[in-house]
Amino acid sequence: MSIQDEEELASLKAVGRIVRMVLEAMKAEVRPGITTRKLDEIGAQVMQENGARSAPSMVYKFPGASCISLNDEAVHGIPSERELSEGDLVKLDVTVEKDGFMADAAITVPAGRVTAEAEKLMACAERAFQQAMLVARAGFRVFDIGRMVEREVRKSGFAVIRELGGHGIGRTIHEQPHIPNYPDPQARHILREGLVITVEPIISSGSGRVFTDKDGWTVRTGDHALSAHHEHTLVITSGAPILLTA
Repeated sequence: MSIQDEEELASLKAVGRIVRMVLEAMKAEVRPGITTRKLDEIGAQVMQENGARSAPSMVYKFPGASCISLNDEAVHGIPSERELSEGDLVKLDVTVEKDGFMADAAITVPAGRVTAEAEKLMACAERAFQQAMLVARAGFRVFDIGRMVEREVRKSGFAVIRELGGHGIGRTIHEQPHIPNYPDPQARHILREGLVITVEPIISSGSGRVFTDKDGWTVRTGDHALSAHHEHTLVITSGAPILLTA
């Protein structure tokens, strides 16, 4: 969506704050031994306490309040009775709806001590996001965001997962434009003030190829390499973007 007035901006900021609260509550409980279902229940309770709803379950009938993906699971992992183990890389992806507005964010969290490669992968996803913020401004093109993300990821020795990327958001989860994490020549859309999008580097320590698991939801790396995900919802301005979920 494109913001039309201060009232819409205030509503988006409000739902963005709830997304952040959900992520922080879940992150605080990430540890070996806890189940992904329990983490999901913690997040769902925060949503309920704040008068919000899970957008993925509303829009797509996703079987959980939030997507929780481990290790080689890049996105859309279904919460279950699986317990976290020492060294797991946990991706918490939260999309919330309140009063007709939606916001979306994701973080990657270590369960206990993780490998040096996992630490580097997490840090790279965050750096790639920060690099993208330099061009997530009015007058640049969607292409420029992908260029900055992939350049940082490749420089670090990792790969972007090209099938996955950011998107417009606001009134529903996935709106136009699509925001690739690589310099797609087709990504010519010019960023305008007020446009609400997500930027979300989703990267792998392997080839970057993925497949959808037999559950019909979970997207895994084809070579079972680790993946990391870092995402915020933001509003395009003529200067630095407004981060709604930070």
